[in-house]
Amino acid sequence: MKDAFLVMTLSMGLLAVAATHAHAQQDRCATREGVVSRLSEKYGETRQSIGLGTNNTMVEVFASGDTGSWTILVTDARGISCLVASGQAFETLAEAAPIPEKDA
Repeated sequence: MKDAFLVMTLSMGLLAVAATHAHAQQDRCATREGVVSRLSEKYGETRQSIGLGTNNTMVEVFASGDTGSWTILVTDARGISCLVASGQAFETLAEAAPIPEKDA
């Protein structure tokens, strides 16, 4: 299930990055260290999943189990992180992949 969630998260994050790249760099980007520190201190969020995106970017999902807040963060090779999405009601799921039916 974590793989399916990560794929969905990466897809959403990459689409958001492509659509808002110029705007994100102006308003929603800073050093990774600074962004991660703020997510932890202000929102109580910790890293829940990680994956590699295009052009050697790192895509991470941060979330708080206490408040349910979540943030998708994309970091480039220079260590600059951009917030691409955030929201509420984060849940960790443990769904199994469906078993394909076999032809008789």
